[in-house]
Order: sequence, then C-alpha cells, then structure tokens
Amino acid sequence: MLQITDLTLRIAGRPLLERASVTFADKAKVGFLGRNGAGKTTLFRAICGELAPDHGSIRLPKGWRIGRVAQEAPGGPQSLLEEVLAADPERSRLLHEAETETDAHRLADIHTRLADIGAHDAEARAGRILHGLGFATAAQNRPCSEFSGGWRMRVALASVLFSEPDLLLLDEPTNYLDLEGTLWLERYLARYPRTAIVISHDRDLLNKAVGTIVHLSERKLTAYAGGYDAFERQFREKQRLQAKLTAKQDAQRKHMEAFVERFRAKATKARQAQSRLKALARLKPIARIADETMLPFRFANPAKPAAPPIVQMETVSTGYDVDRPVLADLDLRIDNDDRIALLGTNGNGKSTFAKLLAGDLAPFAGRLNRSNKLRIGYFAQHQADKLQPDQSAYGHVRARLDGISEAQVRARVAQMGLSTEKMNTPSKDLSGGEKARLLMGLATIDAPHLIILDEPTNHLDIDSREALVHALNDYDGAVIIISHDRHLIEACADRLWLVQGGTVKPFEGDLEDYRRFVLKGDGKANGSDEAATTSSAKAQRRVAAAKREAAAPIRKKIKECEGLMADLTKKIEAIDTRLADTDLYVRDPEEAARLAQLRARRAEKLGEAEEIWLELNAMTEKLAVAE
Repeated sequence: MLQITDLTLRIAGRPLLERASVTFADKAKVGFLGRNGAGKTTLFRAICGELAPDHGSIRLPKGWRIGRVAQEAPGGPQSLLEEVLAADPERSRLLHEAETETDAHRLADIHTRLADIGAHDAEARAGRILHGLGFATAAQNRPCSEFSGGWRMRVALASVLFSEPDLLLLDEPTNYLDLEGTLWLERYLARYPRTAIVISHDRDLLNKAVGTIVHLSERKLTAYAGGYDAFERQFREKQRLQAKLTAKQDAQRKHMEAFVERFRAKATKARQAQSRLKALARLKPIARIADETMLPFRFANPAKPAAPPIVQMETVSTGYDVDRPVLADLDLRIDNDDRIALLGTNGNGKSTFAKLLAGDLAPFAGRLNRSNKLRIGYFAQHQADKLQPDQSAYGHVRARLDGISEAQVRARVAQMGLSTEKMNTPSKDLSGGEKARLLMGLATIDAPHLIILDEPTNHLDIDSREALVHALNDYDGAVIIISHDRHLIEACADRLWLVQGGTVKPFEGDLEDYRRFVLKGDGKANGSDEAATTSSAKAQRRVAAAKREAAAPIRKKIKECEGLMADLTKKIEAIDTRLADTDLYVRDPEEAARLAQLRARRAEKLGEAEEIWLELNAMTEKLAVAE
C-alpha cells in the first residue's frame, strides 16, 4: 500500500500540505480532488521522488513501479505502436537478448519470463489501448511526428497504460481526450488490476471509475468512501454538522462570557467566574471545514432576440481544401433557444463545424443564412495565444469597452469570475482556469445571441465547471457545446448532434444511449455509417419527438419543484440557525415556540415537494423507457 504520514510540502516557502496523512489500499482506484493550485500535482511529484518532503514520509512497497504520463509528447520517426511497445523496457530487453543468447538454460528462462509478462500478446494489447484512445489500425503504424501535440499526448497516455505500473498516477488525463476516449478510459480505469490515483475534475469519471475520493483542502488530505456524488454528500453533511457545532459552541461561549462580565466583581460569585474563565480558555474553536467560495460566471443576455432561425443550412459543405471538404450535406437549423451538444470523435469535424458557425470558415457550397445582426460568441482553448501576455484582465476588457467607467469595467471582469487581486495580473501569470474565464468573458462581452464553446472545461475545477453550468442555464440565447464533460452536456444541452462520416446529423437518444453506442464497438465511434441511423428511422424519430414533447411540461414542473425545495431548505436552515441560539428560549420563549412550529410546517411542505419531485421524475423515466 501507499502510505503518506505527517507530510509537509512547501513550494517557494508556501505550504501546500501540513502534517497531512492518508493511506491508499492495494489495488485501490482513487480520485484526487482539490482546487486548482492546492498542491495535487506537487504531491504526485513527491510520490515519484522528484520533491523531498519538508516533513513526514511517503512509503511505497519495495519494488513498486510508478507510472506517469510523460510531460514531453513523443514526436520521433517511430510508429505509434512501436512507441507504446517501448514503454515496457523489460520486454524489449528480453526480446533482444533472446535473439543473441546461445545458452539453452538462459534461453529457456528468457522465454518463461516473456510468457509470464504476456510479451507475445503485447502488440495486440498495445493496439487495443491505442484504438480505445481513438487511433484506427492504419494510424497506429504511422510515425509519431505526423500527429499534432494533442494526439501525441494520447500516445504518451497509451504508453503508461500499456506498461501497467503498480502505481498509476494520472493528472487530468481527459484534458486531451474527446468524449469517446473519456468513456473508454473510464471503463479501463475501473478494471485496472493495480493501484491508480487520478487527478480529475470530471465528475462522471470519478463516479464510475474510482471507489475512494481523497480531498486536498486546507493543506490536509481527507479520504471519503465512494465516488464523487458520495463524497459531495459526505462533505456537505460534514459542513452542516460543523456549522451546528460551531453555533452551539458560540452560544456556550457567549453565555460564559456574560456570566463572567456580570459576576467577576462580586465576591460571592468570584470563584464561579474564575471557573468560567478557565473553561473559556479550554474551549478550543471547532476546526472549520473550508467552504471555498465558487467564483461565478455570468453571460450577458442579448438585449433583443434575433429573428428565428438564427442559422439555417441547406446542403452546405466546408473545410480547408475545396477539393476535400471536411463536412458536406449539412441541412440544419438553429433557433434562439437551442442548446446543442456536438458528439463524435476528434478529427471528425466538430471544431470545423464550430468555425463554420462562427464565420471563421466559409461554405464551399450550399446556402448558409444567418439572422440579421446576429452576434456570435466563440470560445476555443487555442485562443489563449490571442491574449496579450503583459496585459491584465482589466486591460483586455477596457480595450473592448469604450466610454464606461473604471468601476463598470471592474464589474464586467468580476462577472467573468476573476477575483479583485487577479484583475490587474498580467495574463501570462494567470492559471489555465483563469485564462479560460477571461477568454469566455471576452468572447461573450457583446451579449451574443449564440455562444459556441469548444472544450471550455479543460482547465476548470469542479466548482468552476458547476458555475459554468449555472451561467449557461441562466443565459437566454442559443448554445453550441463541444465537450468531453458529460455533466456539462447533460445539465445544459437539450439536443445532441453527431459529427460523423463527413456530415452532422441529429442523434436520437441521450448521452447514456451514446455511451452504449460507443462502448458497444469497444471505443469505435466512427467505424460504421450505421451507428446513429439504425435506431433513427423516420417513424422512430416521430415517436421520440412526441415523447419529448409530452415530457416537456413534466420537466418544467420538476424545475419549479426543485426551486421550491431549494427555497424551503434555505428557510429551514435560517430557522435552525436561530433555534441554535440557546438564549432565545430564555429571552423569548414565545418566539422560539413560533419558530419551532414554523419549521415543522416548512419541513412538512418540503417533504411533500420531495414526494411530488420523485413522482415527476418517475414519470419522465417511464417516458424515456417507452422511447
């Protein structure tokens, strides 16, 4: 097992961990959580021996092999398959030795060991891993140098997975994967036969692939059983109990202080007063669980809706070479309230389609009509190089907005979720997540009618991703999302379009249907033209549309019910805070009784609302099954 005991780590004098301890069981699958900059990657470096602890220890079983994705992507003349096979040096060494060894006994030992490590099926295993990460059989024999940096990072990931280390350390592995690759990796990790620790902000991966969450907060490590949802429940319950205990202790402290102030000067009560003073000195504050504030996003709504349809395509084709279009036969329509997620493996044309919508690419053929005065906000990760490195977030926004006050500019920067101290920081010194917030804010600064987001979550932590979900759901315009984050898609998208086979078509079904479709072919999302069309005959589409239409009012009631539940929960918590004041029962017993009755009524209403919510969700599930 991996054992971390009383570990203290500092970087440039700044403590990241202080006396932190945690133990990882053998063959455990662990999700490692914490805010960006909390020290997760630093701990990985310490586990690998790259950093020496300032205090404490990290103990590993003797002989354990540790595997991490190489920071430098492979780019030489060797093929992808050769690069992955080279990740097992023992196999390579034994195969080379077997070619030159003349001693029969040694040769027998070599072949026995090769059989033990599965060397003879290594090529097939390496091919399966590469295929799962999106490389077709033909691509696996091409040189690494022919691929872009993002694809070469997938090869680096394939190499470490192929080597099957005793301790696998993965730092945000989905950042260079598409949704299909993420689904494959999720299943691979769940079945991994050794210990794996994954830094990730993908809540679906953390729910399905790991059995323990380790949370780094306040420079401490805390382990929680279960996946992300279980962690969140336990953490919130811990916060709630801590708040109750703190309120109770504060009331006790106030009562003691009042007694001391009242009687310390009276001889008859002096001894009791001194006793209370000693008790106060022993009353240590309850350690607070950090409630790290989530910095919000906010996208300005268009002042006036554009005339529908905002985008209409008829037999459109586009790409980068008129003789070899990437996409063709596009017959699509986008309206003001559309929330569409684009599915399909990388390289099939999702970003090309986004550029066509944004106006960065022109159609080669067909008709593409945009609504008059349509404003489009387009975000893509590669746009980070468009930021002026020495200019602050304030400076970038000021350059885009003339004629408004400094306070108004700072308010706009704050809406991007950048704190006051980050507003004047040069963009080159911002973190990846902060740059993403700034770029999204700049892309949407003109209150667009349509927002296009191409992998917006790559550098965002879980709380920032949740803030993005809220911002998109509060936004009134249309949204196009390209993302491997299923939670973002499920929470924000109403429709799915599949980019495959050189075109874009609606996908009939939800993300779970798509997940089954992808995994059915062992990661093949583009191996057949039948994929999304088998179950999408015209009659089936009409039935599915009717089912969705029937479910629409139910979903609306579910949202109303959720709003009522949230409101009642908030009011009950406010009452609980007041009832936690022990002086209230002495000072104003009638008010205490009234609050207790009010709480009971609201708790009853909350229970009723929860029952209705469950019934409504059951109805939508029945409709989904019927589809």
